Amino acid sequence: MSRTFLISRTDAIGDVVLTLPVAGRLKQLFPGCRVLLLGRTYTQAVADACPWLDGFLNLDELLQLPVAGQVAALRATAADTILHVFPSKAVARLARQAGIRHRIGTRSRWFHWLTCNQLVALSRRHSPLHEAQLNLQLLGSLGPAGTLSLPEVAQLVRLRPVVALRPVLRELLAARRPGQLNVILHPRSRGSAREWGLAHFGQLARLLHQAGHRVFITGTAAEGEELREWLREHQSYLAADLTGQLPLPEFLAFIAATDGLVAGSTGPLHLAAALGRHALGLYPPIRPMHPGRWAPLGPLAEYVVFDRPDCQDCRTQPAACTCIKALAAVEVAGRVLAWPPLILPS
Repeated sequence: MSRTFLISRTDAIGDVVLTLPVAGRLKQLFPGCRVLLLGRTYTQAVADACPWLDGFLNLDELLQLPVAGQVAALRATAADTILHVFPSKAVARLARQAGIRHRIGTRSRWFHWLTCNQLVALSRRHSPLHEAQLNLQLLGSLGPAGTLSLPEVAQLVRLRPVVALRPVLRELLAARRPGQLNVILHPRSRGSAREWGLAHFGQLARLLHQAGHRVFITGTAAEGEELREWLREHQSYLAADLTGQLPLPEFLAFIAATDGLVAGSTGPLHLAAALGRHALGLYPPIRPMHPGRWAPLGPLAEYVVFDRPDCQDCRTQPAACTCIKALAAVEVAGRVLAWPPLILPS
């Protein structure tokens, strides 16, 4: 009888992407197993696009049910093992009430001592490992999972779009001339990363436009409102402003149909990397936000970071620190201009 694993990762999109190797590794270790993701509504499109996942359990919908209904819904998954990749007291308690046989959590959370029956010694704060490697350590209690190198882990970060791009967007992207790049700039991070700044993104847009390439701006509708004046100021450099126009399933399809994306350490960067597109991340040097922990993983993923690993301003005055702003737009443009245009499926 095949096993069913439930991975609990109920936080942000980028975190979910870097948890995909857990699902892929389970498929390697337990051929024929089922792997489900317990996540938030806004991450379902990521789960749907992951070839390692067999289903999605929506935490937001689950919590709308009475407690008895929550327990019944969790039992209905037939999961025999739950991995608490993102610790949640409510989820850990619910998994225990549902009688999931193997409940795996970290020793560092007191509530896991009360709700889990397999505890893993895992400390993220000072670890030299990448986030995706740290997530995989939770599999240690399942047997000789072994330690994977970062390139091996990157092979397990994989997404593929499951919806078709609207014809108007396909036509927009297809309008490029031979040798032109279609490049996404995603200026905002919704607080998940240090901001490179609109001035720098504006310079980058201008440099790419002057080099003959096409620039698309993405973000949420709220970010589009915040960027309204900046977008108006830079409209002559832009092929299109797509802020607020792409629901996540279509955003995945749009990224997959472009040459690549430039952003801070945020969800869209990790999506682009997992989709196999060029993904250029902009990072500060301070731990734990540095690329050693959060770099994008994918065949064409890369990053730039200012070489000041012991910067105290990063730690004590994050708003005033100039490390992320020290990344010059001309340097970032140079990285993008080195990308060969991708041959995309018609």
